[in-house]
Amino acid sequence: MNLRMIAAIVPVVALTACGGGRGGDAADTSRTAGVGATAEGTITGAGATFPYPLYSKWVLEYSREHPGVRINYQSIGSGGGIRQFMDRTVDFGATDGPMADSQINAIQANVLHIPTVLGAVVPAYNVPGITQRLRFTPEVLAGMFLGEITRWNDSRVAAANPGVTLPNAPVVIVHRSDGSGTTFVWTDYLSKVSPAWRERVGRGTAVNWPVGIGGRGNEGVASNVSRTPGAIGYVELAYAKQNRIAYGLVRNRAGNFVEGSLAAVTAAAGSAELPQDTDFRVSITDAPGADAYPVSSFTWILLPKQAPDAARARTLLDFIWWATHDGQRFASELDYAPLPERLVPLVEARLRSITADGQPVLQQGAR
Repeated sequence: MNLRMIAAIVPVVALTACGGGRGGDAADTSRTAGVGATAEGTITGAGATFPYPLYSKWVLEYSREHPGVRINYQSIGSGGGIRQFMDRTVDFGATDGPMADSQINAIQANVLHIPTVLGAVVPAYNVPGITQRLRFTPEVLAGMFLGEITRWNDSRVAAANPGVTLPNAPVVIVHRSDGSGTTFVWTDYLSKVSPAWRERVGRGTAVNWPVGIGGRGNEGVASNVSRTPGAIGYVELAYAKQNRIAYGLVRNRAGNFVEGSLAAVTAAAGSAELPQDTDFRVSITDAPGADAYPVSSFTWILLPKQAPDAARARTLLDFIWWATHDGQRFASELDYAPLPERLVPLVEARLRSITADGQPVLQQGAR
């Protein structure tokens, strides 16, 4: 059994749904990963759906090695993860869009963004009769999501796909209906490549969509795309693959049409310039490089710089340390790119900087 199959099974055996099923506009796609047994420690987190397949796997594997630790993670979207972290109702948040300066200032800057892995957001589509992999230019993607390209046989779509017989069918846009880091990545990219998008819509975890229907979570968007002929939406790569939805190549800054593969995401990450004192809030969309996939992103765990409880903080940091080190071996098999090796020492330094009661939670000689 491969890891992708395991990820599909995990919601049944180790996760409990918070609502009524998967997919669709009305579906509550928030979920909770819950493992462990007794009282060595219980930690709670909430946020991004983008990394949920991998976080589920991490929770499962870590619990096997640490049976006394219980980890609960609710997949509610990045906006909800940031909100609950700011409200201090969880031990950690998770987001694909970094917190804004105003949000950081509202909690007296008591937050660290810790990157965990990288992933690709891909244009997933459902065009009946098309067997070739479609190619999308930045202009076509912006035009579709602005509502200016309304049919699949539009000359601008055809020009990017020579030899493909495109149907005279309406384009149905599917977007997120909840606050979403995946939305931030997608709109951050469109804002970089389309002046019209930047001026009319902009970037954010939630925006005023010009057109389209909404779905909650990556799961909701994937479900709506898969059951709607003519649909196109944006989802994290793992969701497109697990749901067997076609997804397209995107033309990068170098002019090449690139698949959202692990190698192409890693190539995009290579463009990131991170100083020693980085807070990791860096965008790698529309990255330079011949092989870079243009809709790539880090995903982050949000941790308090000054933890309120030393014992809980140690339990949490032990898990995050494991995830950013040993846990990286599971990333590629679930369609995420592991952290670049050059980033790991920077992550370690940030984790060691976290304090509780004025003392470092992770002692310098402990690892």
